[in-house]
Amino acid sequence: MKKIANLFIVALFAGAITLGSYKLFFEKENNKWVTSEQETPFITTSNLDTSARGAGINEVDFTLAAEKTVNSVVHVKNMTISKGGPSSIAEFFYGYERQQTPQVGTGSGVIISPDGYIVTNNHVIANSSQLEVTLNNNKTYEAEVIGTDADTDIALLKIDADDALPYLAFGDSDNTKIGEWVLAVGNPFNLTSTVTAGIVSAKARSLSPRRTQSFIQTDAAVNPGNSGGALVNTNGDLIGINTAITSQTGSYVGYAFAVPSNIAKKVVEDIMEFGNVQKGLLGISAANTKSQAAIEMGLDQLEGVYIAGVEEESGADDAGLMEGDVIKKIDNIDIQKFSELTGYLSAKRPGDVVELTLDRDGKSLVKNVTLKKQNSVILPATSFRVKNLTKEDIKKFGVSKGVKITDVPQGYGRYDLKNKVIIEVDGNEIGNINDAKKYFAEISRYGRTSFTMINENGEKEHMILQ
Repeated sequence: MKKIANLFIVALFAGAITLGSYKLFFEKENNKWVTSEQETPFITTSNLDTSARGAGINEVDFTLAAEKTVNSVVHVKNMTISKGGPSSIAEFFYGYERQQTPQVGTGSGVIISPDGYIVTNNHVIANSSQLEVTLNNNKTYEAEVIGTDADTDIALLKIDADDALPYLAFGDSDNTKIGEWVLAVGNPFNLTSTVTAGIVSAKARSLSPRRTQSFIQTDAAVNPGNSGGALVNTNGDLIGINTAITSQTGSYVGYAFAVPSNIAKKVVEDIMEFGNVQKGLLGISAANTKSQAAIEMGLDQLEGVYIAGVEEESGADDAGLMEGDVIKKIDNIDIQKFSELTGYLSAKRPGDVVELTLDRDGKSLVKNVTLKKQNSVILPATSFRVKNLTKEDIKKFGVSKGVKITDVPQGYGRYDLKNKVIIEVDGNEIGNINDAKKYFAEISRYGRTSFTMINENGEKEHMILQ
């Protein structure tokens, strides 16, 4: 009996607890887990859709940007004439009539003004004998090349249309954020008006250590034929010109690269105003942080640009920059690598002033640098790097015109050409780097080329290349 009574009491007590719990948690309609208006739950649940590429994809509307862009992106057809070589040994020795074979390449372009100016890639229109542009409404026009810049891979075209054309406004690519949604619009594989979506994967991306590139990287699908097309944000603003992919197959594998709109816009404005690109240079050389010497010095872990050298009479030289300085900021924008610095400077012109924040032996310095014109070039045919003469060079060599050789390829090392001044090539007087670039481009690969140079002793030297 005692056991039954005890079990009855336990059951009764458990039932009372259960009933009380039900009353407390389920019958109170206004029960809240948050005990006051100021407190919030420790764990929160997002109402955003986290499917596909990321949270919030269903809240992004691509339709207006796509509709605005497709009518401003054109199909570019490049027709070139290829001259064939001899088809037999007899033709090689006794002469032959060159066979002219037409070849057609295709790409994309972006209308940037209602009167028909179009920006595209330089490689899309290179070596063209005729250019044809087709709009989204299937109207076709012959296009004229206004100007090109091989360094940035940007070209400017012009078509004459009867009516005002739809066009895209340049956006500010510096304000583009990593993770931001973008659309790539172009004509891959001749599929006109194709729109793909992705995000900005990286900024200031360089694909070659020898070139001053600064691309926007995106995972929007870009394929052959997209080159020269538009990369736009969700507002339909042009933030880049699609230019390249990295692929072992030649087709898209997840990465694509675009020239930032601020760089493209500056190139276009320079071509329209000056006829060529006005490059504002600091006048420094940066250390290759991947070299063994740099790694041993710990430069591969450095955040910033390590100055390995300063060019004479450059803006950097005038401002007092020194070898060993580390550029940390430019115009108060953090700089972590060389491509970020060159990307920012690509939108500047000679005469512009930039503010640099430097680290010198652990101390922070601020220097204002006036950018100057390009003072050195790599010459066609020979790959000599030459620069304009400084005041010291003019005094030392006793000449007022010419270009000084600052670097030569390995094959010319035995000639001891470095630091000599070229004053004439094939009878043409060399006054500056522009003259040198022009006349060296005319050198025949099959003829004899003669140079006249001045050595450090003021003596003339003649050299013949065959």
